[in-house]
Amino acid sequence: MTYRTLLAILDTPKDARQVIDFAAALANRSGAHVIGAHAEAMAMVPMVAPMEIPDPATVQALQDMAHHETETVEKIFRDMATREGLSHEWRSFVTSSGINSASLIESARSADLVIAAQGEGGLLSETRSELESFLFESGRPVLLIPYILKEPRPIRRVLIAWNGSREAARATFDALPFLKEAEEVEIFSVDPPETPAQSAAMAGAEIAAALARHGIKVTVTCQEKTGLSPAAAIENRLSDSSIDLLVMGAYGNKRWWEVLFGGVTRTILDSMTALTLLSR
Repeated sequence: MTYRTLLAILDTPKDARQVIDFAAALANRSGAHVIGAHAEAMAMVPMVAPMEIPDPATVQALQDMAHHETETVEKIFRDMATREGLSHEWRSFVTSSGINSASLIESARSADLVIAAQGEGGLLSETRSELESFLFESGRPVLLIPYILKEPRPIRRVLIAWNGSREAARATFDALPFLKEAEEVEIFSVDPPETPAQSAAMAGAEIAAALARHGIKVTVTCQEKTGLSPAAAIENRLSDSSIDLLVMGAYGNKRWWEVLFGGVTRTILDSMTALTLLSR
């Protein structure tokens, strides 16, 4: 199993270079086809008081600026993809809904992996809202690149944040191509609960055995009663173990937009230090 179709979400020119670098590094290893996608913002209509008449000149100027950014991002993508010798194509959509564009979501559903950037300001509330909806609607795993990671590097050490949930299981198996190439894979649980099927001491053992059957070198770590929140425990583990990739489920409820991500996911995404693969 490998990733054969990558969808690179290219927002700003600065983010585009970072995302294309990572997409190219992955595509060159797996022979993947890369789709560059950009959501061009639809200009909102300013109203002129007191008659509240739309200002066509302002609207056109805003749309021209957005289109110029689209052209800049497209040129960056095509130039870098050609230089890297990638199989590639370009798609852009004019939309008022950002990455939640129906056309962009439809494109994602035919991709093995979506690649996007955290962005310089981190995942702000509006961006997080878009990402949550995108994950929910597309059904595809998203590889997020932290702002601090400026260039691709080998993924040797992987940490799987494991709590036995559907989302965690989905993320784990979505990450199989990375896990198979890694030198070390750690299943990491924090204060796991006792269940009818498994004791807390055995948390992660069954998923570790399943991964071992794929030829993956796996270790299992369980932290209990440390007094740390799960998010803090994961962040400490990322730092202490020099983790290259974090694999975790994205938790939240699409119906309740005020709690778009569960607390652990929200904290991790706001202070990303490693590549993070999210599924739900």
